[in-house]
Amino acid sequence: MFKVGALVAYKGKPAKISAVTTHKYDLSFSDGSGRKVREKDFRYIHPNFASVNDQCPVADMSILQDLQSESLSLKEMTEWLFDDYSSQNAWCANLLAEDGLYFFWNKDILILRSTEQIKVIEKQRQEKSLEIESLQRCVDNLQNNIVDERDSFWLREIEKVALNQSKHTKVLSALSIDNTPERAHELLLKIKHWSELINPYPERHKIYPNEELTLDFRKVIREDLTHLTSFAIDNSDSSEADDAISLDGERVWIHIADVATQVDIDSELDKYAQKRASNLYLPDQTIHMLPPNLSSFCSLGGSEKSSALSVGFKMIDCEISDIKILQSEIKVVKLSYEEADKALKKDELLSKLNVITKSHKAFRNDNGAIKLDLPNVDVKLKNKKVDIQVQTKSESRELVAEMMVIAGRVIAQYATEHKISMPFLTQEVGSFSEGIMQNKENLTATQAFQATRCFKQSKITPKASLHAGLGLSCYIRVTSPIRRYLDLLVQQQLVRFINNQTILDDAKVKQRITQVNAVISRVNKATRQSIEHFKCLFLKQNNNLHGKGIIVDLNGNKATILIPEIAMITQLKLKSKAQLEDEIELRAVSIDLENRLIDFKPL
Repeated sequence: MFKVGALVAYKGKPAKISAVTTHKYDLSFSDGSGRKVREKDFRYIHPNFASVNDQCPVADMSILQDLQSESLSLKEMTEWLFDDYSSQNAWCANLLAEDGLYFFWNKDILILRSTEQIKVIEKQRQEKSLEIESLQRCVDNLQNNIVDERDSFWLREIEKVALNQSKHTKVLSALSIDNTPERAHELLLKIKHWSELINPYPERHKIYPNEELTLDFRKVIREDLTHLTSFAIDNSDSSEADDAISLDGERVWIHIADVATQVDIDSELDKYAQKRASNLYLPDQTIHMLPPNLSSFCSLGGSEKSSALSVGFKMIDCEISDIKILQSEIKVVKLSYEEADKALKKDELLSKLNVITKSHKAFRNDNGAIKLDLPNVDVKLKNKKVDIQVQTKSESRELVAEMMVIAGRVIAQYATEHKISMPFLTQEVGSFSEGIMQNKENLTATQAFQATRCFKQSKITPKASLHAGLGLSCYIRVTSPIRRYLDLLVQQQLVRFINNQTILDDAKVKQRITQVNAVISRVNKATRQSIEHFKCLFLKQNNNLHGKGIIVDLNGNKATILIPEIAMITQLKLKSKAQLEDEIELRAVSIDLENRLIDFKPL
């Protein structure tokens, strides 16, 4: 129990005990205020209150060296430092204890620090002081749009926020800027520390650059199919061919790059691929699922002879029969879509394959398939300029696309017949209007847009089921094992099965589907946002290019507009009446690059 009139410290302020009750002390402060507190809430300083201040004499701390690691009362410490145990001196000793450099409170006892401890704290305080000085200099520079090399640490901190590698940095807070990737990106662009060409989205979604790994390539005994002419048809700038097609009498062959031979289930490469899940084809780069050297090795047509997993079958009246799957060696003829379009008119094999695919497409249409003919574009960064090209319709593109659908159907049928667990792609029947169903093979832009809202979400599951959108009773994606993990998983299961090896069961396949889907979500976001970024930059580089849009939806005076030239959807309030399918001239009047927002206005 402390007496009335004593000097105490309450929340760092001096106070006088003015009254004592059973469980409380009345404290009074220099400003005339008072407070009732418990004994544990204050620290006893001196028996006699006096007006004290923070103006303390300089104490000779060297006298404490012989007392290192010892414990003293406040009275003893005051006498050691200041000789006289007065209220003011006791208050000054308390302030030194609160500072914590030379000694610190442990309940009501003061513990003296060792010389080594003091040196560590002094170093830390010096570093903190330099940090504060450095931070203030950077803040001052950034407020004046100045980039100083001495600020590199803080600029890297801002970059980390922009790349979603960190949630906070002191420099943004000091500038009263929200610690978000968008605001950090905006600042880096404003001060021209980042070029507008920098694409932060892969790293922002934790998708990291390509890695080259040391590989030991395996060889297996293969069926010789080099007598067949196998066509690999792709974009002219494509360097990795996943698939090729050929015809041997009545037997259709679809050849898929044999990746599974090099990437077995649960191998280190398999785990590596699972973590990446898919290739990212971005305007400024390609980020590979597999090490690029492995992708190149497995790609079809990269050498005179290519290793493939070949799927052969017969198709009569669109019924699939006599399915054969084997590890093969093939010779590949690589064609661009433009070259293939010309060859279709001259090459007998390609012409026959084209007839087969058209027949199969008609079969799927009869079974409810709906194809959306919405504009699609290729966005590329070339020599620091963004180029956007609308993908043109092509007979060879249709041929290849349909042949890959056939491959998925054939493998799904084979897996079902042989009870092989697979990641089946399924989709329930959607709710489409009568107008869409009657015109499904030749939908207008409006109908195609509205149809997108009617599809049921597709799912990947070990259980075979209907894929309504494709008009198939069961379906598996299979033709891209170089760039899609679940396609690789399909191939791994097939290779093991045909070689009489243990395959994964439904539970393990489902586990992989779950793992990969989580990564695919990030991949899709990074891809979409990257493309949006470069579309915005394209418009900036082309002086807010104007073009035509098509009204595909109306809600009062609000119109949803499709811009085919850049494959983009925007919404506008219209001042005059309009109808679906009306064309409207638009211009981008403002572009927010860091948020990927474009404000369009009618001309």
